[in-house]
Amino acid sequence: MDSYVGKRIDGRYEIREIIGVGGMAVVYKAYDNIDDRIVAVKILKEEFLANEEFRRRFKNESKAIAVLSHPNIVKVFDVSFGDRLQYIVMEYVEGITLKEYIEQQQVINCKEVVHFTTQILRALQHAHDKGIVHRDIKPQNIILLQNGNIKVTDFGIARFSRSETRTMTESAIGSVHYVSPEQARGEATDGKTDIYSVGVLVYEMLTGQLPFQSDNAISVALMQVNEDAIPPSTINEDVPTGLEQITMRAMQKNQKERYQTAAEMLLDIEEYKRNPAVVFDYSYFVDDNPTKFVTSEEVKTFSGFSSVHEETPIPSAEEMSLPHPKPKKKKSPLPVIVGILAGILVVLLLAVGYVFFKDQITDLFAFKSSVPDFVGMNYYNDIKGEEQFEKFTFEIEEKVSKDEEDGVVLEQTPEEGTKVKPSETIKLVIASEPEEQLLPDFSNGDLFDVRERLNAMSLTYVELKEVSETIDDGKVIRTEPVAGSTVKSGDKITIYVCSKEGAKVHVPDITTMSLEMAKLELESVGLVLDANYTSEGSMTVPEGYIIRCTPTVNTEVEQGSSVSVVVSLGQKATTRDISVKLPTSGSGSIVYKLNGNTVHTVPVYSFYGNLYTASVTGVGASDAVEVYVSDNLYFSCNVNFTTSPPTVTNVTDYTGTIDYGTLY
Repeated sequence: MDSYVGKRIDGRYEIREIIGVGGMAVVYKAYDNIDDRIVAVKILKEEFLANEEFRRRFKNESKAIAVLSHPNIVKVFDVSFGDRLQYIVMEYVEGITLKEYIEQQQVINCKEVVHFTTQILRALQHAHDKGIVHRDIKPQNIILLQNGNIKVTDFGIARFSRSETRTMTESAIGSVHYVSPEQARGEATDGKTDIYSVGVLVYEMLTGQLPFQSDNAISVALMQVNEDAIPPSTINEDVPTGLEQITMRAMQKNQKERYQTAAEMLLDIEEYKRNPAVVFDYSYFVDDNPTKFVTSEEVKTFSGFSSVHEETPIPSAEEMSLPHPKPKKKKSPLPVIVGILAGILVVLLLAVGYVFFKDQITDLFAFKSSVPDFVGMNYYNDIKGEEQFEKFTFEIEEKVSKDEEDGVVLEQTPEEGTKVKPSETIKLVIASEPEEQLLPDFSNGDLFDVRERLNAMSLTYVELKEVSETIDDGKVIRTEPVAGSTVKSGDKITIYVCSKEGAKVHVPDITTMSLEMAKLELESVGLVLDANYTSEGSMTVPEGYIIRCTPTVNTEVEQGSSVSVVVSLGQKATTRDISVKLPTSGSGSIVYKLNGNTVHTVPVYSFYGNLYTASVTGVGASDAVEVYVSDNLYFSCNVNFTTSPPTVTNVTDYTGTIDYGTLY
């Protein structure tokens, strides 16, 4: 299972360790040496490569995530579907699953439940808007980050709602404790399927237990279809009525009585956040009569139809004979008048229709225009009011950007070259400058509340531990910038949190990272990268990447400590022959060292005063070469491997017998 650890996939992804094992795939932590970042690589298990169903589900996951882009959904960077290896490269996130957190806490407080549920619903609404139904929402597929945010992952059984209409008919897919009734029955699924699973998840967070439990999966599935869960307040009396109502509505068996969209459920949650004492006026249709089966005859009778062979009499022979001719009647002018009136009515209807549907009629016969490339243009300066763009209708959405000036178009829909009618809307996402705001005083504040307020202000943050005698353990001591400072959306805030146990952290693994990435990795745990780094050549680590660090990886150090590194000069190595004149008699070992590392050795050698030559390969401008004879330092020099040929300086003879003029 761990056969990929230590290997490089497709010459790009260096697999470091296993971070998760699922039913059909293994997830590894890896380093992307092209984009210089840590990633998660999900590889389909070898035993499933020949299974078409598993390959299909694996491709479904990659297709599903590829169209999604949301802060609460794990991003996908790359996919590969080879015959011998199939993998998905995703954003690497450090945290625990929501299931692990529930098991730790037993019962989660309402404030956190609302915080987590809000993020999950926002992620699902984004997925549903893109036509993706997750179909396997459960706490094992929710990653809880250290800052309290969540990421929805594992779209392994997701589907495009417009491309399929049914789940598997013989067995419902998904974890049975969270599966919706329609999934359990093998019926059609849509966004309301995910809503039901969210309801079960909220129920579990509020009560510490699942709504339906049994010794086997089939029994649980039957409960999902036929039984109603007992209210959460029966188990945990602290659950507010409003939050209980939201949970139970999400878990309604009848899809029509459930929340229809994630956005609709979010609205009720926002109402609950504004007023935790709220009581919703939900009402559901209840049929007090048992289910009935009606016969086909009852259907006919109820519908007003009768059986032909029982009710309709058979005509007699006389009744079937042709009628006698009747005298012709004089034609009435009424049909002509009716026809004229009908014609006038048609003309009036066409006139009214044109007035009300003029734009649609115009579009029907209008020529389509090709959409230009607006990205990079300034909406206010280059697009708005310009005659050449007056034929287009624009919808503007602002997005805060620290990198682009106000009004620059960041995205457009539809894309360049698409043919559109005059009345079709072109959506432009334009940059807007972050609003300035004052940073509040968070000292002695609850860390969870501080996180929420910073998120609401669209500020990023990093948490560092610090010892304090005046602040309670786990409370916020101070921030950088300090309280009262002017900040903008996207700015980074450092939160210093009190730790009575002392601020100790482990040095993260920064080897094979770039300096910039290592700096960010160290800062995330409260350590500092020493700017005065050293360099040396390496045949394995690319140029500019870290070979090793001091203190070493996983060493426990005080927060704020400095970490020094050795950076690779790459494989730009050259070779120089180093010759020494050996003693006139005897025998012993000969050892050559480069910068303290042995590069050449002969355990036993007879001397006889002859000249001994060995090649030394290096990359530095002043690499130290030492030669030991019979374990004694015999000769040393410095070699500049950056020149061609390499030059030798600082030659030292520790015996006083070497004629250097003959050596070089």
